[in-house]
Amino acid sequence: MMILEDFKMKTFSSGQLAKKAGVHIETIRFYERRGLIPKMPRTGSGYRTFSDESVTRIQFIKGAQMVGFTLKEIQDLFSLRVDPKTSCGNIKKRAEIKISEIDSKILALKKMRKALFRLKHSCRGRGPTSECPILEALDRRGGKIL
Repeated sequence: MMILEDFKMKTFSSGQLAKKAGVHIETIRFYERRGLIPKMPRTGSGYRTFSDESVTRIQFIKGAQMVGFTLKEIQDLFSLRVDPKTSCGNIKKRAEIKISEIDSKILALKKMRKALFRLKHSCRGRGPTSECPILEALDRRGGKIL
């Protein structure tokens, strides 16, 4: 009897899963709706139970988000993981594309910072807002500040 109990799979309620994975319970529900984690059937008492695999999937999602992947891209990574035609090279290519996207965002942020820095220095910080050079520049230039 003891041997069978050792092989019994641990299950978690939504709340326990959220705590174990370090996310809010609403995140669990959101991931279920998006198809990122499987929607588990309800028990007789109406609760959903999740396995350690759900914890692993959520940790994967959070890790992938930390390096810049969107939920759609993470969904694609899950699909690629089970596709027998996919190789590690395919995943590496996705990482290279993401690096390129991040580099582009960094350049755009640097331009925004430089423009905002110039605007900040144009303002003495005194006087009414109707004479604020920052607001005037935004009015005049609109999308041409960068």
